[in-house]
Amino acid sequence: MRKPFVAGNWKMHGSKASIKELIAGLNAKVEQVSGVDVTVCPPAIYIDYVSQLLNPSIKVGAQNVAQEPVQGAFTGEHSVEMLKDLGCQYVIIGHSERRAIFGESNALVAVKVKVALQAGVTPILCVGETLQERQSGVMQSIISGQLDAVLDLVGIESFEKIVIAYEPVWAIGTGVTASPEQAQEVHAFIRGKLASLSSEVAQKVIIQYGGSVKPDNAVELFGQADIDGGLIGGASLNADDFMAICKAAGA
Repeated sequence: MRKPFVAGNWKMHGSKASIKELIAGLNAKVEQVSGVDVTVCPPAIYIDYVSQLLNPSIKVGAQNVAQEPVQGAFTGEHSVEMLKDLGCQYVIIGHSERRAIFGESNALVAVKVKVALQAGVTPILCVGETLQERQSGVMQSIISGQLDAVLDLVGIESFEKIVIAYEPVWAIGTGVTASPEQAQEVHAFIRGKLASLSSEVAQKVIIQYGGSVKPDNAVELFGQADIDGGLIGGASLNADDFMAICKAAGA
């Protein structure tokens, strides 16, 4: 039985004051959540601050990691060992914003996944299609390509230590949410693709949904057979909303 997992992606939001207030709200409500793994991923500059304030039952993750596995002359980057040093157990890799805005290729994403795995940090591997790709009927081939790059580099067995987050690009931050049926269809496709290589691994893999998840749609989304939680953007910046979503995952 897969344990639901909800992660909050704070993106480039926050100040010490706003984060302190947010964490106070999370800490006050986390005891109401059971049977769910919960993580927050703040901007890198605030990871240590968050770790010091956060209830230990909520884990901390990062939003990105350098492709270079060791420290060196890479101005502006942060290595996986630096993230571990600050207590990060997870790292988001391949988010659509990283792919679209910063030009991260499938190959680069795969390298970052390998770097995280080798350091013992769990990658949250983001995959998803644009609206144009969905409407053009190439959604499955796009997601297959994103997964194949990682599979070719680290192998199917490594997916026992990888979380997958399906995020339809057209539903991220737009207020538009994939219907539960649309989301389940893609989650089932992803699990089926992995099952073609190892049914045992496929049944263990946590596949999150991300894309305008809110308290009022979380229960129905998380009730789908192959949806194991969520990677939450905007709603993770509100303690009441985020905790309501976490509770929905455990319902």
